[in-house]
Amino acid sequence: MASTEDRIRTLLAENLEVDGKPLPQPVDFSMGLTDVGVSSMDVVAFAKVIAQEFDVEFTPEICAGLDTLNDLVKCLEGQMS
Repeated sequence: MASTEDRIRTLLAENLEVDGKPLPQPVDFSMGLTDVGVSSMDVVAFAKVIAQEFDVEFTPEICAGLDTLNDLVKCLEGQMS
């Protein structure tokens, strides 16, 4: 089974663009999505994709605490354990 980070990388590539172009690869997981140019509306839509893929629920409080993609990985791994 793919790691959480690998699964997120795949979802990023399949679901997000910046100015109509794919996200630059490799994605830096020490940054947030808005830091690489993803709109806040797209971040919200991506959160729904992540929630569905990993079968987790994101409350506004949880989302507010996720500053980087590394934070997202840790959060997901914590919810799945």
